[in-house]
Amino acid sequence: MKLTEPIDLLPQVGKWLILATLVAILAGSASALFLVSLDWATATREAHRWLIWLLPVAGLVVGWVYLKFGQSVEGGNNLLLDEIHDPKKTIPLRMAPLILVSTVISHLFGASVGREGTAVQMGGALADQLTQLFKLSPHDRRLLLMAGISAGFASVFGTPLAGAVFGLEVLMVGRMRYDALWPCFVSAIVADQVTRLWGVQHTHYAAGLVPALSVWTLISVVLAGMIFGLIGMLFAEAAHALSARMKAWISYAPLRPLFGGVVFAAAVWFGDGWRYVGLGLPPMVESFQQAVPAWDFAGKLLSTVWALGCGFKGGEVTPLFFIGSTLGNALAPLLHQPIGFMAALGFVAVFAGAANTPLACTLMAMELFGAPIGIFAAVACVVSYLFSGHTGIYKSQRSEQAKHQSMG
Repeated sequence: MKLTEPIDLLPQVGKWLILATLVAILAGSASALFLVSLDWATATREAHRWLIWLLPVAGLVVGWVYLKFGQSVEGGNNLLLDEIHDPKKTIPLRMAPLILVSTVISHLFGASVGREGTAVQMGGALADQLTQLFKLSPHDRRLLLMAGISAGFASVFGTPLAGAVFGLEVLMVGRMRYDALWPCFVSAIVADQVTRLWGVQHTHYAAGLVPALSVWTLISVVLAGMIFGLIGMLFAEAAHALSARMKAWISYAPLRPLFGGVVFAAAVWFGDGWRYVGLGLPPMVESFQQAVPAWDFAGKLLSTVWALGCGFKGGEVTPLFFIGSTLGNALAPLLHQPIGFMAALGFVAVFAGAANTPLACTLMAMELFGAPIGIFAAVACVVSYLFSGHTGIYKSQRSEQAKHQSMG
């Protein structure tokens, strides 16, 4: 190592401190606007439940808008990953307002979708606008997009460490780009603070008592992790399969959410399925405190797979949190573990398996539920990651190496 190397690095450190901070301000502010809008949409829908019957019309309109004006950004999160892997052209700025408005509309009328996809797409699209402004190289553009992903994820969930690592980990199974460590961590930490400075509050989940480390507790966590991974794989496979089937059945894109909205609205209205509309935050919070219906995870899984498969806009992650926490709730008595503890593990581990991001999800558990749960969360997330196979919710996520030798 040259003695002058640390000094030579200073311009690069300063450069990425500035760029990542700019990304963070844009992404954090966009997430704040998005979260406030989501709160309004959710409150309005709950006060006027008849709005669920307008879900088919909302889906038709959003589908038509994307068909006419948004085909270049239809890829969503996968477009961001593709541009990082193989940089080609700047992501159109229209991605940010289109996904924001369409996701709020989805929630206003009751579609079972999440919010991570929206925040990540806004963060990536806004970040990429700096590429032309600062005339960045393809290498630097990759880092900038990764910083945008980290900023969006961190700011929408209030988890800066998980957000930073998510931006590094989600691109490729088996490898992380350490040259993006500094931009991703700076953008994630600052974006989270920017969102909080706008006065946005994040949902609090209380894991309650974390049991002492013992052989049986670890065995229970491993068994639960296997189930979490299988459910994460089922979610990803089902969502991809239904999306492909719907495209084959209904060639005109706007008609897919129209049809899907009619079926879902009828199922919710006549089947009393209100627990499974929108984000589903109240049932999720409830799953940490008391026993919930054992079929809750299946209800949310079916609802979200249907919504995403039919083309409604939004994310997958918050529904995966719902699926995981309610599944953990159902497994707790079977494994003789505290309800809140198992709900917390399911919250992060199903997502870890579905997205192939065990490290980010372990950090998320510690940020949301406290450091003592870290060991158990790591075991649950890694086991879930192994048992979810090589599928995932992001089609453009690449595989650098097999998860274990038997899959190589």
